[in-house]
Amino acid sequence: MLDLQYMILLSKTGKVRCIRWYGDYTSKEKQLLLKDIISLVLTRNSRESNIIEYDMTGYATKNTSKNGHRIMYKRYASLYFVAGIEDSNSSNELLILEAIHRFVESLDKYFGNVCELDIIYNFEKCYYIMLETFSCDGNLLESNKRKVLQDIQIMDQIESGEGLSGLLG
Repeated sequence: MLDLQYMILLSKTGKVRCIRWYGDYTSKEKQLLLKDIISLVLTRNSRESNIIEYDMTGYATKNTSKNGHRIMYKRYASLYFVAGIEDSNSSNELLILEAIHRFVESLDKYFGNVCELDIIYNFEKCYYIMLETFSCDGNLLESNKRKVLQDIQIMDQIESGEGLSGLLG
């Protein structure tokens, strides 16, 4: 079980290219967390661990119990794929890093060696693939790349208008 709190795609310059919040955060918490994530991830060198212990004690509002937090990330070319979980969670960090890798492989398969420009100009496809890979509560929904791509191809056919008659007929 992954129990992601968020999934963020960042450029190496710190621009958010795609973001999905699974946890219950206020707008202020999201802004502060995003600012810290960007600075933490971008300043790490390649020899440091891809898992960061993060303390949200100063940011947690009285309505939340978020204190301990872990950030996992992987860099692929000019993009950082970042996922976060709460410390109280029993999620496996290596499983989360593998789920990130599966997500990137699905993007690669769809775009043919995905790059930052693919995400910028086709962000809706990135979100489709993310929604096919991860459930609405932050768990891994589908690990089979072929199944994810089949579903995305069906969506592409429906978008183009030719798929509806093919699907119904």
